[in-house]
Amino acid sequence: MIENCLFCGIAAGEIPADIVYKDEEILAFRDIRPQSPVHVVLIPRRHVATLNDISGKDTAVLGRMFDVAREIAVGNNIAAEGYRIVVNCNKAAGQEVFHLHMHLLGGRNFSWPPG
Repeated sequence: MIENCLFCGIAAGEIPADIVYKDEEILAFRDIRPQSPVHVVLIPRRHVATLNDISGKDTAVLGRMFDVAREIAVGNNIAAEGYRIVVNCNKAAGQEVFHLHMHLLGGRNFSWPPG
């Protein structure tokens, strides 16, 4: 856990969140500023600041994050219609919390390019 990291605080149970999934390596919770009817944030419990900071030891948990995202999409009835997975890397790409995370968005139509 990194001091002053919002997502580390949520993972540690120090900051409340609407948790939709948790296991020893991954936590998923509803975004506090949802951009779609379903907007879930998935994080590894181990602090990794950005996608640029991953290493070989992170590949298994990142793969699990995709599995969990799919499970959440199915559970929220958005898998058949479609959903979007977003990972922002660094400030210019829109990363606001510097703890690697994935956004699962669905329940509405999306356009391309995203923004």
